[in-house]
Amino acid sequence: MRWLILTLGLCYLSTSATAQDRAATEAQFQSWLKHTVWARAKSEGVSKRTMNRAFNGVTLNWKLPDLVPPGTATAVPKEQKQAEFGSPGRYFNAGSVQGATSVGRKMARRYNTTLKQVESDTGVPARVILAIWGRESGYGQVAIRHNAFQVLGTKGFMSTRSEYFTSELIAALKIAEAGHIPPDQMKSSWAGALGQPQFMPSNYLTYAADGNGDGRADIWTSAEDTISSIGNYLDQHGWVSGRDWGFEVTVPSSVSCTLEGPDQGRPIRDWAGLGITRVSGKPFPKQEMQGQGFLMMPAGRNGPAFIITPNFYVLKEYNKSDLYALFVGHVGDRIEYGVQDFRGRWDKVGGLYRSDIAAMQRALEQMGHDVGGADGLPGFRTRRSIGRWQEATNQSATCFPQAHMVRALTQ
Repeated sequence: MRWLILTLGLCYLSTSATAQDRAATEAQFQSWLKHTVWARAKSEGVSKRTMNRAFNGVTLNWKLPDLVPPGTATAVPKEQKQAEFGSPGRYFNAGSVQGATSVGRKMARRYNTTLKQVESDTGVPARVILAIWGRESGYGQVAIRHNAFQVLGTKGFMSTRSEYFTSELIAALKIAEAGHIPPDQMKSSWAGALGQPQFMPSNYLTYAADGNGDGRADIWTSAEDTISSIGNYLDQHGWVSGRDWGFEVTVPSSVSCTLEGPDQGRPIRDWAGLGITRVSGKPFPKQEMQGQGFLMMPAGRNGPAFIITPNFYVLKEYNKSDLYALFVGHVGDRIEYGVQDFRGRWDKVGGLYRSDIAAMQRALEQMGHDVGGADGLPGFRTRRSIGRWQEATNQSATCFPQAHMVRALTQ
């Protein structure tokens, strides 16, 4: 849903060659809009008037990330600047956490009636809705300036996920055609996400909800509609009413970090039986003990550890990052329960280039490990594969990529 802005320079042999190449690419873009996009949009009920209004004066945005101009090859980016997949410790900086918490408490009081109603209707706790709202748009206070049609058009025409963004472009045109918002007012993030909940256009068409009873789902200016839309999204993605998202825990050295992952779940009582305890000193809630729990160690042995529930993976349907879902759960708990910082401390890990992590992933794949793809992102499959490699080579498993491992794995 919401990703942070990053830039990726596009380098050519000379300035004149750049201008010439870009002019040719712009012409191809306009042809693509005129023939490919318009044919598909027309078949899905979009009028020529809406198409013309949406793309009046629109050109390619060359500053967007992950662009693949015609005639160039794709590659794993060298650097990782997308916060959700970078250094775990930096993601939980005090300013972001405390700001989302303090403003969230004010919003909890201001929109108490709507939040209670949505929680009653969906089973999604108000604190979780607030935390997502805060993370996505600063409770509607963060300015969203990009032209959605320029972003989606650019990424649909020349990005590493062109088919996905082309489909989202068609969805945005359908939103404009239906009159939900004028085309020239449809602003988005650099990835094409819309409004205060940062819904991709297809998600707006499916999950946007009317929270104030005016007959519209206005996620751009209405807090009530934003709250209702977030609650509806999580509800429709399987939020389990009555269960929490997870708990920070202490994992004894006898429990391997390679047990992490949604495919290695077991009843929470069994995790407790292995000696895993809550850092608060409290027992796991009685109603949680029979339910499935999963070990989650986003920095391996280099940071806090958690036993999470299926609801954590519902949060990941909003944004695929473990850190994002953890941020939402943690800030929500701070808003409602006044919890403090994580007890575990984040070590200084996560500063590797994506290209280095991708090289490690390819080496692990050659050894037979499932790393989830050599994309340069240290997800749970990569983390536990590192741990399994460490254990197989008589090392203590830490389950997170670090600089000294690059040469050991790739030499």
